[in-house]
Amino acid sequence: MKLKLFVIFIVISCSGMLAQLDRSVQPKPGPAPEIKLGDYESFELENGLKVFVIENNKLPKVSFSLVIDRDPILEGDQLGYISIAGDLLRRGTKNRTKEEIDEEIDFIGARLNTSGSGISGSSLKKHFNSLMEVFSDILLNSQFKQEEMDKIKKQMLSGLAASKDEPNSIAANLRSSLIYGKDHPYGEVMTEETVEAITLEKCQNFYKDYFRPNISLLAFVGDITVDEAKKITEKYLGEWKRKEVPTHEYSQPKPPLVRKVVISDRPASVQSVISIAYPIDLQKGSEDVIKAYVMNTILGGSFSSRLNQNLRETYGFTYGAGSSLSSDELVGHFTASTTVRNSATDSAITEIYNELSRLRNERVSEEELTRIKNYMTGSFSRSLEQPGTIARFALDTELYNLPKDYFKNYLKKLSNVTAEDIQNMAKKYILPNNSYVMVVGNSEEVAGGLKKFSTSGKIKYYDHYGVEYDPNLKKVADGVTAESIINKYIGEIGGREKLNKIEDKVMVLKGAAEGMEINLTISQKAPNKLFQELDFSVGKQTTVFDGEKGKVEGMGQVQMLEGEQLEELKYQAKLNSFLNYGKDGVELELKGIEEINGKDSYRMILTAATGKKYTHYYDVETGLKVREVSEITTPQGSFTQSIDLEDYQEVEGVKYPFKLVQKMGPRSVELKVESIKVNSGIADSMFEVN
Repeated sequence: MKLKLFVIFIVISCSGMLAQLDRSVQPKPGPAPEIKLGDYESFELENGLKVFVIENNKLPKVSFSLVIDRDPILEGDQLGYISIAGDLLRRGTKNRTKEEIDEEIDFIGARLNTSGSGISGSSLKKHFNSLMEVFSDILLNSQFKQEEMDKIKKQMLSGLAASKDEPNSIAANLRSSLIYGKDHPYGEVMTEETVEAITLEKCQNFYKDYFRPNISLLAFVGDITVDEAKKITEKYLGEWKRKEVPTHEYSQPKPPLVRKVVISDRPASVQSVISIAYPIDLQKGSEDVIKAYVMNTILGGSFSSRLNQNLRETYGFTYGAGSSLSSDELVGHFTASTTVRNSATDSAITEIYNELSRLRNERVSEEELTRIKNYMTGSFSRSLEQPGTIARFALDTELYNLPKDYFKNYLKKLSNVTAEDIQNMAKKYILPNNSYVMVVGNSEEVAGGLKKFSTSGKIKYYDHYGVEYDPNLKKVADGVTAESIINKYIGEIGGREKLNKIEDKVMVLKGAAEGMEINLTISQKAPNKLFQELDFSVGKQTTVFDGEKGKVEGMGQVQMLEGEQLEELKYQAKLNSFLNYGKDGVELELKGIEEINGKDSYRMILTAATGKKYTHYYDVETGLKVREVSEITTPQGSFTQSIDLEDYQEVEGVKYPFKLVQKMGPRSVELKVESIKVNSGIADSMFEVN
C-alpha cells in the first residue's frame, strides 16, 4: 500500500512540473560531454620504429597497422608503380611463394593486407605470433617477380578500360587534374600509357627506399599488453634496417582567380555528374579545422544538410547532394557535388551557388547549429566504441604533430563553435567566384546553359583522363608539321639570316587600363638578357635578367627571382627564341586548326625545357603568329593570359606586331608599339643584377 501511494505521489509531482514547462522555448544545450578515451602506451625501437599499443581484452583478438610516413611522391610517366609495389609485397618473399602466404593466412583465419602506404592484419591472439612471422617476412624479405607484376598490370588496365565510361571515375579524374594540377602528386591521373611503362625495377626501388623503420609507425590493438608488444616487435622487426629516406616538396595549388567551367563529354548520358571544387589551405590540427568541419556539415556533410534539402527535397533534382571539405598537410580541397538529369543541370548548379552564397552572407540559426553539433557529437561518440578509433587517434597525433590532448578536447571545441565562427569559416573557405564547375555529361544538351557560370563566358573540354582538348579543332592537311609552320613564320617575318643579325632590340609600347596610362619598354640583348620597365601612372616596376640572375623591383621592394620564376624569366628573355627551339629543348606539338578572330589558325603546344607549356597560334594563310596563351601563376592563384598579335609592320627588313591585345579573364588591355629599334648597341650595364 505504501508503494502504491509512493508511485501516485511521483506521478502527481511530475504532472505539476510538466504543467510549468514552456514548450515554445528550446532547451539550452548542456555542457560538452566528457570524453574518456582509451589509454594507449608507446615505445620506440633502436631502429626508429615507433610503436603504439591499445590494449582491449574484450575479445581474444589482436590487430596491427603499419603506416609508412613518407611524403607524397610524383610518379610521372610511370604513375601507378606505388600501387603495384604495394600489391607485390604480398605476392612472394625469399622464403614463401604467394600461394604459401595465402595458405598460411587462411589456415589461421587471419587477415593480411598490403599497400604502398603500409601493411595491416589481424588474427586470434593464439595465432598472432604466426601472423607476425608472415608479416615480418613480407616486410623484410619481399621478392618482386615480373610474372606477378604482369598480372597486376593486366588487372589495372582492365579497370582503366572499364572506368573510361564510368561518369564518377571521369569526374574524379577531372577534379584531381584541375584542383591540384598534373605536376602535383594529388593531381596525377593514371592512364594505360603510364601503367604499361611501369618497370619492376621502379617498384623494387620504391620498396627499398621507403619501407624503412625510421619513418614508420606501428599500432597494435586488442588483447595484447605493452610488454608482449615489445617482445613481439623486437623479435620480428628488431633487425629491420633504418635508412635515410628521400623527401619531396611541391608548390601550393591555388584556386582559380576567376570561375571556370569545364565539360567532359559523354553523348550517351541522360544525367550530369556535377562537381564544384577548388583547393584550400587547411592544415591538419589547425584552429580552423573543427569549425570548418561544422560549417561543411551544415552545408553538405549530412543527409539533413542544406544542399541535400534544397536539391533533393525542395526541387527534386537528385537523389542526393553533398559537399566535402578536407584538411591535409600539403593541400586540402572543397567539393560540392551531385548527379542530376540533363535538363536540370544549370538549375542545380544555380542552387548550389545560392547555398554557397547564403552560407557566406547569412548567419546560421542557433537551432540549426545546435542540431548539427549534436549530430557530430553523436557520430564522434559512437566511433569511440571501436578500439581501432583510439589507434587512429594515436597515429594521427604522431603523423600530424597534433597536441597530445587534441582528441580528448574535441567535443569541448565542437561545443564552443558559434554562428559567427561558421560565417567566418564560410567567408574563408567557401569561394563561389574562385571555383571550377565540372560537368560530366552530354555537352550538346547542357553546354549552352553552363556558359553563364564561366567568368570568361567560355567552356573548356577535357577527356576522361583530365586532358584538355578543343572540340572545334579542324584536321591539319597532310605534310604540314610543327617545324614547317615555324619555318614558314620565320620566312614571313624576314627570314632566318636577317633575324640572326639582330644583336639587340628596344620596343616601346603604350596603352591604358582601368583609367591608368601604361608605358612599357622592353630591352633585349642576345642571347638572353632582358630589361623591362612598366610605368602604370601610380608606380613603376622593372624586371632585369643578366643571363643567370633575375630580379623584380617596384613599390620600394626588390625580389630576387629563383626556382620556377627564374626559369620562366630565362625562357622569356631569349631574343628570337623561335629560331632555336630544337637546340633549347623546346618540344613542339601541332594540335590542329582553330578559328582565331575569324581566321583559321594552327594551334601549337610548346613545352619548354622547364616543363611549362605555352599555346601559340599561326594564321594558316599568312603564316604569322596571331596569339600566345599561357598559364600565369601568382600568390593569389593561377589564371590564363592570352596576347593577340596584330598589325604587323616592317622594321629594317623584319616584321613585328604593332598592336598587342592582352586578356586576363574579363580584363583586356590594348598596347600599341610606339617604336622599335634594333642593333642600337645597348650596354651590358643595363642588365646588371645587384
